[in-house]
Amino acid sequence: MNYSQEHQADFLEGLKTFLRIPSISALSEHKPDILRAAEFAKNELLGAGMTSAELIEDAKGGNPLVYGEWLGAPGKPTVLFYGHYDVQPPDPLDEWKSPPFEPTIRGNDIFCRGACDDKGQVYIQIKAVESLMKTHGKLPVNVKFLLEGEEETGGEHIEAYVKSRPPRLKADSAIVCDTEMFAPEMPTICIGLRGLVYYELAVQGADHDLHSGVYGGAAPNPIMAIAEILCALKDRNGHLQIPGFYDRVVPPAAKELEAWARLPFDEKEYTEKEMGAKELVGEPGVPLFERVWARPTLEVHGIKGGFVGEGAKTVIPARAVAKISTRLVGDQRVDESIEQFKAAVKAACPKGVTAEVKLLSAGAPSLTDPDNKYIHAAAEAMKQIWGKETVYIRSGGSIPIVGVFDKYLGVPSVMMGFGLPDDNLHAPNEKFHLPNFYRGIETVARFLEILG
Repeated sequence: MNYSQEHQADFLEGLKTFLRIPSISALSEHKPDILRAAEFAKNELLGAGMTSAELIEDAKGGNPLVYGEWLGAPGKPTVLFYGHYDVQPPDPLDEWKSPPFEPTIRGNDIFCRGACDDKGQVYIQIKAVESLMKTHGKLPVNVKFLLEGEEETGGEHIEAYVKSRPPRLKADSAIVCDTEMFAPEMPTICIGLRGLVYYELAVQGADHDLHSGVYGGAAPNPIMAIAEILCALKDRNGHLQIPGFYDRVVPPAAKELEAWARLPFDEKEYTEKEMGAKELVGEPGVPLFERVWARPTLEVHGIKGGFVGEGAKTVIPARAVAKISTRLVGDQRVDESIEQFKAAVKAACPKGVTAEVKLLSAGAPSLTDPDNKYIHAAAEAMKQIWGKETVYIRSGGSIPIVGVFDKYLGVPSVMMGFGLPDDNLHAPNEKFHLPNFYRGIETVARFLEILG
């Protein structure tokens, strides 16, 4: 039995301590918890054997980065581990079966906000390094860690820091454990991510709310205006109506499509069990994996305005606000897509109201060439620990830092994640499969050994 297997109970207790910290980056009242989580991560890095670890503060008041390093393997590759210690808000609280910040084990899963996204996977990286260090007194490669506390709110601090190209971030590859396996017991590497651009659309009508009996039929209605704009941006089949939006979309290669077609997949289970939906929607004639991995999308996340309380109130609201995001793929460019979106909103805006688009966050899409030695080493490590061939997929989600690393550091990212499709990321009852947690530690350690 090796070190990581002997210390599973210790690792689990450490993870529980990490998870109990409600480090919600979207809520300012949790700033002290953010700092506690950052300090915890720093101390864990030192405990794992890093020669130095520190918090990198943000002059603009953002959440600190956590940096650590061990550079005692001259002539060997340098890997940069990335992860985030901040988490999503737990709402709606009444849907949690156990308190969202009290780690609870049911069966082989640990339930808690941040269990999979991303504290559990950050802890995998740290404990993999610790296992090698405690076993051999050294590491087979050079290791750096860069952890952030704003991934769930846009990641401004880490992007600005990486853009400054500090020499300390020089590496041969970045390692990101913030993705999922395609299915249980199926080792998976993600080679493509969609980009994310998040907007707030505010529509203003009259300068105050109006009585619908007195003014109905004459007064502009901002909620109706938002509905009109949204329907103009995307049709009933899920096809975007934004001029030029598809111009740079490159379809997946035939080889990739063939590989996706071989993946074990039950559409009925995906629809009814995983999503809890009645049927799937989207562009007709476009296969499902292509729709969710390789096609741009537009989603509405919320609309606020008017009266939604109990009973009736005949009001025409003066103002309405919608939260909207677009996902970008392949060669789409963030800045160009923003201009296209704004132009389409302007063109669709009905008379009597004004529409203002505010950009909340943006991250570029990324696509990694799988034919490099770091991805090969990760695939081999996964194969050895799981006993099965590693599969390659894309993800419909976004990890903005991957594009940032590529653009400013020029390093390929290896996305080897250990979550599962039903881990309820960003939803109530988030979980992490404990066998994946333990084997993830062994896999990352084996990856470093293969590289070295």
